[in-house]
Amino acid sequence: MASLKIAVATPDGEHLSPHFGETPWYEVFTVEDGQIVARERRAKPHHSHDHDHDDHHTPGMGRGGQHFFEPIRDCQVLIVGGMGRPAYEWARTLGLEVIPTKGAVEEVVRAYLAGTLQADMRRVHRAVGGHHH
Repeated sequence: MASLKIAVATPDGEHLSPHFGETPWYEVFTVEDGQIVARERRAKPHHSHDHDHDDHHTPGMGRGGQHFFEPIRDCQVLIVGGMGRPAYEWARTLGLEVIPTKGAVEEVVRAYLAGTLQADMRRVHRAVGGHHH
């Protein structure tokens, strides 16, 4: 089995984030021969409703959403607690296997490796409101 990289969107390294757009981190797991051999935290570009920032020229994910995925371009799998349809489509276009689910970060990675992680497509929602910059 070749090397595999799994990214998990998380606010704290422990839990899945229910809102992908506002998630500040990716936990990235490197897997070789079915075993986790490395884990690292990578900063994720995210929406901020509290600060004016340089991303205001790309409202939402509909245009230019790929910058959210730049830190994980070397990953093959993305596990999220919830995300809007535009982000989901961007990730799929970039070649990521996207799995919306619930649980703790390490738990969902182990379930994925065991082949028991179930995707819950109800966690992919239409992007509505809240993202007007």
